[in-house]
Formats: sequence, structure tokens, C-alpha cells
Amino acid sequence: MPTIYTSSFTFRDFVFMSMIACSVGLILAYVLFQARFLLAGPQVTLINEPDSIQNSQVVKLRGQTQNITHISLNGRQIFTDKAGYFDEALVLENGYTVSTIQVTDRYGRQESIIKKFIYTPTSIIPL
Repeated sequence: MPTIYTSSFTFRDFVFMSMIACSVGLILAYVLFQARFLLAGPQVTLINEPDSIQNSQVVKLRGQTQNITHISLNGRQIFTDKAGYFDEALVLENGYTVSTIQVTDRYGRQESIIKKFIYTPTSIIPL
């Protein structure tokens, strides 16, 4: 006589296992959503990037940062507002100047923007 297998897996068990699977999936999705800032690292962008060739000796560097703990302009610490915006003046030397904006997050990851400027005065006063 052949053996007949009967399943004790009921519809109620199926619903229970489905609810557990959905709960685990939602928890995992929430954890990944909250970790997006940790995974992205530090970010810095310039707003209204100034031209490379300047007639003015003072240039305004404006930008926005995200996920940072430290920001510096040419090695000098600068500060942001609560929304992550910064606004700094850079005095250009005669000729060629290189500026570096560097940001660091809490895990030591770094991002930087290097901007090169050429200062050419518009008028030269003879002696």
C-alpha cells in the first residue's frame, strides 16, 4: 500500500510566514534608507562657480556640503551654516592661484574640489 503524504502547512501558516517575510523586508529597507548618508560619503559642490580668469583680486566661493564634519579652504578651516552652505572670500595673488576646498566626514573619507584662477588686473598704473 502506497504511503500518502499530508501537509500540515495551512493557510494560516502561509499568512504568518508572509507577514514575517514582509516585516524583515521592511526593516531591511528602512536600515538601508537610513544608511544612505553613511554610504554616500562627504559631498561638496560649488554654486555659481567663478570664472578661471579674474579681473578682481577677491573671488567669492559659495557652495553646499553634505555629510561632513570638517571643511577647509587651502588648509584653513572654514564654517558652514546649518543647511551646509558656505560663503568664503579668496584673495588671488598676481598671476596663477590654485584653491582647494577639502571636506572630511566622520569616518575620515575625504572629497576635494581644486579650482585654478588667473588674476589679470585690468589697469596698470605707470610709475
